[in-house]
Amino acid sequence: MSADPTPAPQGPSQGPSQGPPAKPPRGSLRVRDMLMALAVLLVVVAVGGGVRSCSFAPAGPTIDPGSAPTVDAPARLTEFARASEFPLRVPAVPRGWRSNSTDRSPVDGGGTAVRVGYLTPEGNYLRLVQSDGAEEALVATEAGGPLAGTGVTDAAGLRWVVYQAEGGEPFRVATAPDDPQVRWLVTGSGTDADFAALAQATVAGQVLPAGAEQN
Repeated sequence: MSADPTPAPQGPSQGPSQGPPAKPPRGSLRVRDMLMALAVLLVVVAVGGGVRSCSFAPAGPTIDPGSAPTVDAPARLTEFARASEFPLRVPAVPRGWRSNSTDRSPVDGGGTAVRVGYLTPEGNYLRLVQSDGAEEALVATEAGGPLAGTGVTDAAGLRWVVYQAEGGEPFRVATAPDDPQVRWLVTGSGTDADFAALAQATVAGQVLPAGAEQN
């Protein structure tokens, strides 16, 4: 009787079959995604911090003059004067100073405030406010609330009453020399020398008659 031979193998022997690689646990994916998102966020924060135009200074924030807009303050003040009930001044600011903002809005309690913001070459900011509002109301409007007077100072031949919260920027207020109904307020991060320069520039500035007085 002949034996039934066993068929010879047709190729190399195969080990146990292996399926596709197992996916990592869902928890691992969540941790990895969170870490990647955090890394992207840190990059965005770092880039954003590098382009900020303001920096901290003991006397207040300074502004990069090259990054701030420029406004034609004389032209804007001329426009405001046409609708104003009191005369305005165009400050003859020192060379290198420039305006970066203008505004006109009501004063709490009555009156109007006309504002011009200035940047010094060093990046200090000052705001001149011209108003026919009452002194205390004007200060409260500009400071966001009432402030107590802390003293007086002289500049450009005028007596300025100083209002200031502890650790805050001063608000200096004087009465215009040619109109007892008009008040000037100066505030901002500028130095005392900057304040004195703006006070002198305002006194020496061009007078724009109120709208009713213009031809």
